[in-house]
Amino acid sequence: MKTVIHVNQHKIRSNIKRDDPEPVLTVKDYKQNRYAHEVVIKANGDEVARIVYRPHKPLSCGARCWIETTQDVELIDG
Repeated sequence: MKTVIHVNQHKIRSNIKRDDPEPVLTVKDYKQNRYAHEVVIKANGDEVARIVYRPHKPLSCGARCWIETTQDVELIDG
């Protein structure tokens, strides 16, 4: 089953002014849309990556939403 994780940039912008931010991540599959502030991606039951949204505690570069992984990452130019 294919799953698409969408980051809603409009929600990220509107959440800057909110004390109680709305989820910005949408997890879509063939039958439903689910919404979250954080998503864990697993393979064989083990966490391989995590998408994090922290509007009030951004990274030092200013990013409010990012992906964390301990796996090897392959870059593809295109």
